[in-house]
Amino acid sequence: MTIINLVLIIAVVAAVVTGLHYAVKHKMNSVFISFLQYFTGILFLFSGWVKAVDPLGTAFKLQDYFAEFYTTCEGTFLNFLAPIFPLLSQYATSFAIFMIVFEIVLGVMLILGDRPKLTAWLFFLLVVFFTVLTGFTYLTGYVPSDQNFFNFSAWGPYKLSNMRVTDCGCFGDFIKLEPKISFFKDLFLLIPAFYFLFNARLMHQWLNQSRRNVILFSSTILLIFYCVYNFYWNEPHVDFRPFKNGTNVAQVKAKEIESNNSVQILEVVLKDKESGAIQTIPFAEYMSNFKKYEGKFEVIDQIKSLPPIPTTKIFDFEVKNYDEDDMTGTYLNNPDPHFMIVVYKPKFHSELTYAVVQDTIYQIDTIPVVGIKDSFDIKTSIKDVAEKTVEKYIIHWDQDFLDVFTQEIQPLQVAAAKDNIKFSVVTSGLDKEKAEDLKAKTGLNADFYTADEKTLKTIMRSNPGIVLWKGGVLLHKWHYKKLPSYAEIKAEYLK
Repeated sequence: MTIINLVLIIAVVAAVVTGLHYAVKHKMNSVFISFLQYFTGILFLFSGWVKAVDPLGTAFKLQDYFAEFYTTCEGTFLNFLAPIFPLLSQYATSFAIFMIVFEIVLGVMLILGDRPKLTAWLFFLLVVFFTVLTGFTYLTGYVPSDQNFFNFSAWGPYKLSNMRVTDCGCFGDFIKLEPKISFFKDLFLLIPAFYFLFNARLMHQWLNQSRRNVILFSSTILLIFYCVYNFYWNEPHVDFRPFKNGTNVAQVKAKEIESNNSVQILEVVLKDKESGAIQTIPFAEYMSNFKKYEGKFEVIDQIKSLPPIPTTKIFDFEVKNYDEDDMTGTYLNNPDPHFMIVVYKPKFHSELTYAVVQDTIYQIDTIPVVGIKDSFDIKTSIKDVAEKTVEKYIIHWDQDFLDVFTQEIQPLQVAAAKDNIKFSVVTSGLDKEKAEDLKAKTGLNADFYTADEKTLKTIMRSNPGIVLWKGGVLLHKWHYKKLPSYAEIKAEYLK
């Protein structure tokens, strides 16, 4: 599915609904306005729903935006705005739910024609907000990674790798849109936005005001509950992520690696070191005349062919132990069932304390060996013993977090151990010492590994979450609040 295909499908549906509307009412203020209401309303309903099934995905994307906004504003004339973004990041989930519900309810308002002037203004302001957001992200493609956005003189050629946020998140994980495409999509939506503002009186209306109020109020309540259910009590009931149940991750990863290895350099972008002029030439020409360009030109970019298969987060799936050994084969090359416990954000806080320790100072003496010319022994002795104060961090684990391990996961492990099924815990943000401390606190008989936080967030929204693997296939994953008994898992997935 591409954005063009999606827009065409929605346009066809909107046209059909507009025709049915005319057939029922036999009258319209404006066929074109009604079509735009249905088109934009259905678009907002769909784009809101694909995010509502996975509100945490939107929250994570917002955190990426907030981090970039903080970095951009810090140390500039917008420095006074910088402290706002870490605060917003703390409430990213609530903000995500608000935005999702607002988008869907606005879609309902457009379809019903509720309060035309208010609806027109809300639609216009939301589209402007999205346009600024995606426009800023797209323009960062012109900003080198070591430069601030507002340092306009340092802007250079557009590079996809320069963009701080590479996916706008407009359609969740259903469609991955580059900010450039999303920006043009929002520019397109400004056309109906302005049209509504100046022609609000021509918008159609369904039902009377009291009935519309009931629909909007009940929709808001149900949508809030629906969003919360899809992360607080369960994994998303519709999964658009690459790590969905039943996926042969080993096979997909192998294909994506092969596809990525087939990428070729088509052109190189060169910068003349003296004049600063930029030119693009075929890679074959550059290699055949390498001596001509060496020393005089700087390669500032490479234009590559697209991989036959687009890469997903499966391509980045890599798990290591705390000695930096690759343990990904535990899941992708293991014919036996294996439970992975995903912890993308360990819940703890550190308390700084001070301890007095003995600090021994040694001295080294060189002593001639008796009877052997030019031979010496090195003797180490204690010169002094002194006390010194050192910093020490005490880890305090969140008790509810530990209870999930002891009350939910540990009974599953005890039961699975009878069938010799092993467990491992994959975390991010923990060093070896903290991982060992967590293992001791939970009493879990499992190996502890580490992986990239974003990859773990893509696999699971539950924290912690439970994933069952076998032969490189992700058989199933469970939110810890929906974890069935081992007997049920065995009957369903380990026949």
